[in-house]
Order: sequence, then C-alpha cells, then structure tokens
Amino acid sequence: MNDSVISIAILGISGRMGQALVSAIDAANDLRLSGAMDSPDSRWINQDAGALAGSSAAGVFVTDSPAIAIHDAQVAVNFTLPQATPAIVSACVAAGRALVIGTTGHSAEQLAIIKQSSAKIAIMLAPNMSLGVNLLLKLTELASKSLNEDYDIEVFEAHHRNKKDAPSGTALAIGEAAAKGRGTMLAKVAVYARHGETGVRPRGAIGFSVLRSGDIVGDHTVTFAGAGERIELTHKAQDRAGYARGALQAARWLIGKSPGLYSMQDVLGI
Repeated sequence: MNDSVISIAILGISGRMGQALVSAIDAANDLRLSGAMDSPDSRWINQDAGALAGSSAAGVFVTDSPAIAIHDAQVAVNFTLPQATPAIVSACVAAGRALVIGTTGHSAEQLAIIKQSSAKIAIMLAPNMSLGVNLLLKLTELASKSLNEDYDIEVFEAHHRNKKDAPSGTALAIGEAAAKGRGTMLAKVAVYARHGETGVRPRGAIGFSVLRSGDIVGDHTVTFAGAGERIELTHKAQDRAGYARGALQAARWLIGKSPGLYSMQDVLGI
C-alpha cells in the first residue's frame, strides 16, 4: 500500500452524497475507500459497497457500526442523519480519527457534543462543502457589512423534495454571515415564517424562504433590497460532485491537524 494514499471511511454511503463521494474517490489518485457505514435498516448492510457505489468500493463491506467503518481509516466523512452524529463522533474520539461532518439539521444538543469532542480530535463541520458556497458566505458578510439596514436581507433556498430540514444548513450559514456583517446574531433578527397579517417588516430583519420540489440539488440566493436597487448573490449547484470534492479536500486538510473545530473557510484559507 502506498503510504501517501489516504484511507477514508464514508458514513452514509447509500445516500446521494455518499455515492458522489465514492465517485470522487475513484477519480483521485491519493485516496482510497477503507470503510463504509449505513443506517441499521439499510438493505446494503453486510453487502459489498462495490455493488452500491463503484469500483473503488469493491471489497469494502457496509456496516451499521461507526467503530467498524472507521477502523482502517485515517479520516471519516459523515453524511448521515443528525441523530447518527453522536455515535459517530464518539467512535471517532475513541479511535482518534479526524472527522468531516457535512450532515445538517443538528439540534443544539448534538452541536454541543460535536463542540465538546473537538477538544479531543480534529473536526471539520460545514453546512456546505463547495468552494463556491463558501465564497458566497464571505461575499455575504462583506456586503452586509457595507450596506446598512436601509437594505433588507432575504435568503432564499431551493432543494429536492426529499430534503428533511428547512431552512437548509447553507441558508442558515448565509444568514449567520449576514448577521455577522452587521454585528448582530441571527437568532435576534431572523424571520422564518410569514402568514396572514404580518405587519410592516422589522428594520434589520433577515428573512428566509424555502422551496422543496423535484430533484433540485441546491440553489441559494441572498438579496439586499434597498430603495431603487437590489443586489443578489446566487449559487446554484448542478450536481453533487462539487460538494464531494470539497469534502475530500477537507479530509486531506484535516490529516495531522490538532484537535479543534474547523470550518470549510479554514480549509480554503478564506
């Protein structure tokens, strides 16, 4: 085995992102799939991952145990459901494995577990792994800092009909970036729902709207609407390949890092 090749475990291998990650590993000369995990009720448990997700997975059998999946890995990449995260984090801490978390929709309690565990292992947590989205976050912060509250901020996101959390983790990150630019906290200014007699828009509010339809991979737009003009920053994902490449770039970057909670912007140096 080439010592320069990084071994990676994919947690949530039967999902859209799991399969995109395997394809991206196939295309990389410095990576190999060493473990695969799926939910206990998955029909792929104990099956060869090669039948599920591609040639690089041949000989890797799918398990429902995070400890088994990460045993031979240097870094784990998690795209499961939020309720699976605590067990995955615990297994990575016990084994001393770095962890990339792309799962969204975590509760405050689950996020606290991630933060506490980052004192022991390197964890990269990001609602979106793409370079374009992370540039959008930075541009949103800069625009928000430059435009005062005469400009209303709205975040719109669209995803496929099967996405279970709303707003998306990326939309919330955009809202956080906008709030940061204005020196406030999103929790103080966010408006997530409008129905009936809503009254005048509060000054400084950051609004959200959501579309769930078809097979949309992911669209995000932040609008700054002032008197007589409107600025819009938009990112549209055509497929999941960009997310997968970003997640694997994060996995490479985490190797050898000190314990801590890192972001995709840390990985990209922006």
